Formats: sequence, structure tokens, C-alpha cells
Amino acid sequence: MGLLVVLAVFALHASTDFFDGLERRFYDFASSASGRQPSDRIAIIAIDDQSIANIGRWPWPREVHAELIDRLSAARAKTVAHTAFFFEPQADRGLTQLRELRGQLDGTASDAGVWPDLGAASRQRLLRFISQAEQRLDADARLVDSMARAGNVIVPSLFTLGEPLGRPDEPLPAFAQRSAVADNTGFGLPAARTQQPLTAVGEAAQAVGHLNQFFDVDGAVRREPLLVQFDGFAVPSMGLTVAAHSLNLGVNDIRLLPGEGVQLGRTRIPTDGAARLLPQFYADRDGRPAFTVDSFYDVISGRIPASKYADKIVIIGATAAGVGTLITTPVSAAMAPTAILAHITSSILNGHFIAQPAWGGLAVLGVLLLVVGYLLLVLPRLSAAAGAAVTGLSFMVLLGAEYQLLASAALWLQLVLPVALLLIGHLALTTRRFLATEAGKIRSDEESAETNRMMGLALQGQGQLDMAFDRLRRVPHSPALMDNLRHLALDFERKRQFNKAGAVYEHMAQLDRTDADVLKRLERTRNLSETVVLGGVAHPGGTLLLDGGGVEKPMLGRYQIEKELGKGAMGVVYLGRDPKIGRTVAIKTLALSAEFEGSELVDVRERFFREAETAGRLQHPNIVTIFDAGEEHDLAYIAMEFLQGHDLGRHTREGQLLAVDTVLSIGERVALALDHAHRQQVVHRDIKPANVMYDASTDTVKVTDFGIARITGSSKTKTGMVLGTPSFMSPEHLAGQRVDGRADLYSLGVMLFQLLTGSLPLRGDSMAALMYQIANQPAPSVRECRPELPQALADILSKTLSKSPSQRYQTGAEIAADLRSIRAVLPMSTDSGEASSRMSDPDRQANESAMLATVFTPAPISSPLPATASFDIRL
Repeated sequence: MGLLVVLAVFALHASTDFFDGLERRFYDFASSASGRQPSDRIAIIAIDDQSIANIGRWPWPREVHAELIDRLSAARAKTVAHTAFFFEPQADRGLTQLRELRGQLDGTASDAGVWPDLGAASRQRLLRFISQAEQRLDADARLVDSMARAGNVIVPSLFTLGEPLGRPDEPLPAFAQRSAVADNTGFGLPAARTQQPLTAVGEAAQAVGHLNQFFDVDGAVRREPLLVQFDGFAVPSMGLTVAAHSLNLGVNDIRLLPGEGVQLGRTRIPTDGAARLLPQFYADRDGRPAFTVDSFYDVISGRIPASKYADKIVIIGATAAGVGTLITTPVSAAMAPTAILAHITSSILNGHFIAQPAWGGLAVLGVLLLVVGYLLLVLPRLSAAAGAAVTGLSFMVLLGAEYQLLASAALWLQLVLPVALLLIGHLALTTRRFLATEAGKIRSDEESAETNRMMGLALQGQGQLDMAFDRLRRVPHSPALMDNLRHLALDFERKRQFNKAGAVYEHMAQLDRTDADVLKRLERTRNLSETVVLGGVAHPGGTLLLDGGGVEKPMLGRYQIEKELGKGAMGVVYLGRDPKIGRTVAIKTLALSAEFEGSELVDVRERFFREAETAGRLQHPNIVTIFDAGEEHDLAYIAMEFLQGHDLGRHTREGQLLAVDTVLSIGERVALALDHAHRQQVVHRDIKPANVMYDASTDTVKVTDFGIARITGSSKTKTGMVLGTPSFMSPEHLAGQRVDGRADLYSLGVMLFQLLTGSLPLRGDSMAALMYQIANQPAPSVRECRPELPQALADILSKTLSKSPSQRYQTGAEIAADLRSIRAVLPMSTDSGEASSRMSDPDRQANESAMLATVFTPAPISSPLPATASFDIRL
């Protein structure tokens, strides 16, 4: 099997470009990750869309190019590489007629002497005028003159690559021979024909280099043909010619090393046998291109001073749509030839080459043999886990080695084929091993399924129904299993554990969706499980029914009970609905007679209704609304607003913090809610994140649980009851002193500090240590945890957390005003852990259930005491 896989992979490699394509993609990725920096001596002047729009349609008059060359020459640019092709003359129509007129005047034309009445002085003035007009209209002469004066302009030529069948139609022009190396070794890419610039242009230019690109089979350019062989000459590429001129080197300084590379001065450039170079293509850094690109129009119009290009290599070329051709390279899917020339020139100047070492082929062959040996001899003897580990490690080592060699050492070892062979071979052999053992596994599963079924029946007979269901759910579908599950569900129903019976029916429905009887029973058990217990004690693990087990949902007062939301130490919270107006409410209940008796029952009942009375007096958009209260079926209940969203407890940990603006907005609204309560002579006494609900989808804030508040205007004498959560309590609250609304404002400051930083301002390892910290230790500045917060916000929190009530804010409205002023100048921020997506309905309902059970019932004291536990200390 392993040998077949190896042969198949090699056949695929020989007949397709699949693995070579993967190799090229990996080469692009790894080589562009190099930390090499491009030369800062190279600048590009682009004939871009802006230039076309301002100067005119392409091609432009050649005096436009001449003007730019004059500007660069005056600025003392080191080398000017112009990539436009000047293959055809550009003559004005009037130029020919002017020359005919000159011939008539100076006697050189056939019809000379047609101006017998023109005097000698007039003839000379007219000839001078004609000469000046000829100079203005002869664009080629203007360009040639500019190039000759500059003495540093390099222009391109083109070749038709391919083996020539005979001698060329035209030999290499003399001006091109000046820039070429006489060579009879054939080192370079052969060419059959050539296109050269105009003779006058070629003679005026400093040098002529070929601008041919070498495309891989995927159409991308990764190599540069440094030499093209034509008519017994090795013509250097334009990149090599530009680099040589910028180093003050000429064609005599270029030495050919057939089969090894090219020597430019002291720099040895490695190539393959066809004189092709692997240059370094530089990736863009920090959103900026590797080379500076300026618009042709900006330079010629003076917007960019030509002095910018002093002593630089300036490459001029087209990038505009419809003018230049865009080419794929390792660092870009669409790069102009001008930019490619810049990358190649920089590679030559900096010595940034990617080499394929002579020993690379042997190294790749050795790796291939190792992979073949591993697949044939080692992998079949390894366990599945060991084989996966060895293969995975080898995979990462080989790819990592090729990546590091390319990115760091600029060496290219083509290891993608060995890696692909390793991966394909491993998958094929492990799949075969799996298929060979699958039949035995099926037989083993059948035996195991029967064992589980019999064990489940035995456990069911012993009354251990949960363990029986755990065994039976492991058994695949069969008529016998369905009958066993049906009897198990009936046993759960007999024990009135309808939720567990529903789980059995749901599992049966998953096994057989066509069983109508199962679907009917499932719907019935769902109704039964949603029916709640009103009064009395529930059977362990199940739900008892009201009125003899009917499925109609019961009523509590005028509310229809929909389902249970949560349980707590004080009672149960249900989801209810007012059938008359369709309002959905949360109903908090307490089975008073089941929990208390005697005088304690009277006290608790009074406290329960005092909670409803207290909260009912508070009508504010940021305080939970109480709709109704009553007592029925020995249950006291309060119907209140059903809140969406969640409490702020989840946003007190790092990674889930809300945006600063959101926290200040919440704090402002909580402060206004407390201000309203305090004006009604109501103190909350337990402000903390768990008692503030927040719905991000509607930006709603609600303060909940005024159940431990006491009415400060009451004439009844208190016995020093201290109620609240330790870490959020004010010093006077912990000391058992009489508290007012300023204690709530202290707790609000602690909550804002925790929402902003993810930690409490004061903490202790024990209750005594915590109480000492709150009573004596000044709260730290919030900027110690988050230095980016404004000092004004730190001052607000510092004043809020003052030990003395007289030094704090005196009303919630004052805090709200200061927080509003901070928000007005605070920049918008999105750096928070606030979730950006909304929860689905099931997730929201589950969250609401847990939330409501927490919000409406104080947590009991535990040991050691949690930092946010509610507690009741009778002094």
C-alpha cells in the first residue's frame, strides 16, 4: 500500500503542475517574509491616471519626456531609467512641409528658385524662422538632445525569446553593442528577434538594456533573465545595466561566469544555467510601499521639487490603467514593470539574492528517500498515536526548515514535494488501517450494545432509573431498545419525574422521528414538566401537579404561571403572564409556612410585603417596576417587571469589561435612580453589579432588589441591623451606624471602580482584614489600574469613596452631573470585553433564569466569606 502511494504521488508530480504550484506558493509566502530592506536610493516616477488626466492621452509628445529629463538632470539625479519604448519616430505633420520650404529657399529642392524677388537678408531671416520652427516641431530631436545633455539616461529594448533557426534579420545595432558583452558561450536566454529604440535615441542614451520578463507557468514573475543571447552578444537586463551605471561601472566591468552567475565589479550574482536570477521582492511595510512612488505630473508641474531625486536612481514608467501591464509577483498580484525593475535593481545593489545551492538537489533527494523509507518501513509498525506524532513533527520540521532557509538565509530547498508525500502517505495508510479494523469494531460494538442493554434492564429492575437510562442511551436503535425505553419513561412518570421522562422520549424521537406515539408522549411530558408546584413540597427530582395532575397551567392571583425561572434561599421565581392585558412578569414567591413559624413567620411576612411596598413607591425608568403583591395558596408573591439582559457581574472581570463610555453612562443612570430613591427616603443598602441589570441591545439599565432597604423616614426604632455585601459597604455601614443615601453612593463608587478595572478597590483575605481596609485604608486611584483614564474621573471616584460621608457627594444627582460632564469630553471607545453579538433566545432565557434567581434572593454566608456575598449581622 505504501509503495502504491509513493508511485501515485510521483506519477502525479510528473504529469501535473500540482506540487510545483504548491512549491511556488510557499516560496512566495516565505521569501516575502524576509526582513531585508529595499535600497533607499531608488525612486519611481509613475505615469499614472492623474498624469494622463492632466497631460493628455498616451502617448505624450516627446518633449514632455524631455522636459522631465531636463529637470532630473538639473537636479543631478544619478541614473534615469526610462521604461517607455521609443521604437517609432514621432513627427509633426507640418515638419515635412517646413523642410520642403527650406529646400526651396536654400536651393536644395527640385523647384528651387521659385522666390526670385526675395532678397538675401529676407531669405536669411526666413530660414532662421524655419529652423526655429523645425526645432519646436521635431519632438524626437528635442528628446535626443535632452538625453545627450543628461548623459545618464538608460532606455529599454525588447527581444523575442526562443532558439533562432538561423542568422537574425538585422544585426544588433552599434549603439546596442556598446551596452552588450561579446560572448560565444551562449550564456543567457536565446532570442530570435529584437526591437531597439530609434537610432538617434539609442546613440544619445547612456546605455540600452533589455526589458524582457520571464514568466513562470502560473503567469507570475519570480526570476530575472540577466542576459539575453542575440547575434553573438549577451545583452544585460535593464536592472543589471541600471545597477552598473549607479555604481559607476560599465559593460567592461561585467564578467560572465557560465553556469554560475554574473560578476558585476566585486559583486557576484548567482544565477542558474540560463543566467536567471532569483531577486528579493520586498513586501510593503506598515501599509507603505517598498519604494517611493511619485506622480509624473506632480514632478513636471513642480509640486514635487526635482531636488528630491539628487544622487538617486530614478525609474520612470507607466502604471495607469490601459497604459501599463500589471504582473503577478511574490509580493503582489498586480505590479507594474516599473516597480519590478526597482525591486531587481535594489536586489543587485544590496546583494539580496535568493540562491538555489548546488547541493540542494541532493538534499531534497535525500529527504524524499527518508520519507519513502518512513512510509514503507516505519509507519506501518507504529501505533496510531505514535504515527500521528512522528508524522506531525516531521511535517512541521520540513516546512519550518524551508521557511527559515528562505526567510532568513535566502536559500531555496524545494521541500514541498517530500512534505506532500509524507502527508498523503500517512493519510492513505492510516485510512487503510482504519478500514481494516472497522469490521472488527462493528462486531465489538454490537456485543457491547447488547451488554449495555442487558445492564440497563437490570438497573431498571433495581429501581436505579438514571443509571439505567445512561446505559440504554449507548445502545443503537432497535425495536427491542425502543420498547425498553418506553417502559423506562413510564417508570419515570410513575415517580412524577416528568422532566426525566421527557428526556427519554426526546432520545427516542431522535432515534425514530416517525413514531407518532413517542412524539405525542414527548409533548405531554413537556407540558407536565412546565407545570409548577404551588404550595406543598415537590417530590425529589420531579414536579408535582396541582389539581390532581392536570396539564392546565395554574394561576397565582390573576397571573398564569408559565414556567420556573430559578430558585434561591428565599423562594422561587416564575415566569408569569397577566391574561387580561398580556403582560409578561417575573413573580417572586416565598412559601412562608414551609420556611418559618411562630413570631418569625410574622416578621418575615412583614418584611416580604415591606419589600414590595418599598419598591412600589419608586417609580423611575432605571428602577425595576413592581406591579402587584399578594398571598395565595400559602404563597406570598410579588409580580414585577420581567427584565431582559443580564446583571453587571459578568463585566467585572478582565477581558469582559465594558467600554468606559458605557460604564459612565450606566453609573449616571444608577446615580439618578438612587437620587430618586433617596428623595423618597429609601436607602438600597446593597448596591453592587449583581443588583444592576443591563440590556446592551436596548441600552437599558435597571436597579433591582430593594428588598433589604429600610425606610429611613420610619418612626419605628431599629436594632442596628446591618444588611449588604461586605466589599461594597461604606465604613459607617460596617460599623453598624445609622446610614443614609450617602452609603449607597459609596457602594456605587466601588461598583464603578470594579467595572472600570476588573478588581475591587479594597480587598482582604478575611472578614476582619476586609473590614479594617474599608474602615482605615484609603481607596487607590483608579488610574493606578488604568492610567489611560482621565484624572477628572479618578477625582470623582476618589470623592465617592471617601471614608467620611460629609466628604462624599451628598446626592446621586451630583454624581450623575459630574459623570455626564466626563462623558461629554471622553473620546468614544470600543476597547472592551462587551459582546458584540446578541444571544439567541434559548441562551437569553437560560441567562435570565440564572440572573433572576441571583438578583431576587440574597446569597447565604459561606466560609470563608466571598467578597460579594450578602450577609445579615444583628448587632
